[in-house]
Amino acid sequence: MSIAAIVVAALVALLHVYFMVLEMFLWTTPYGQKTFGRTAEQQIASASLAKNQGLYNGFLAAGLVWSLVAAPAMTHPLRAFFLGCVLVAGVYGSITVSRKILFVQALPAAIGLALDIASR
Repeated sequence: MSIAAIVVAALVALLHVYFMVLEMFLWTTPYGQKTFGRTAEQQIASASLAKNQGLYNGFLAAGLVWSLVAAPAMTHPLRAFFLGCVLVAGVYGSITVSRKILFVQALPAAIGLALDIASR
C-alpha cells in the first residue's frame, strides 16, 4: 500500500472533520460568516441545513479513517468508496454552489483515489 495514498486519504479525512466542525458548530459565528461570505441572518436561517451537511461530512471522515485502520483486505475498497463519495460530492458542489469546492474538496479526493488505484 502506498504511503502517499494513505497520507492523502488522511488529509481528506481531516479536511472533512474541519468541514463538519465548521458547519455544525461554527456556522453562525463570525468565522463561519466570513468563511462563507454571508450575513449573520443568512447563516442563522440556514443553520439547520448546515448542521445536516456537517453530519454527512463527519460520516465521510469516519469512513476514510475506517479505511486507514481496517483489515488489509478492506482498505482499498473502503478508501476507494469513500474517496469516490467525496469526489462526487465535490464535483456536484462545484456545479451547484461554488467552483472553489472543486479545488478544496474534489481535487484532493481525486488525487487520493488515483494514488490508491495506482498502489494496488
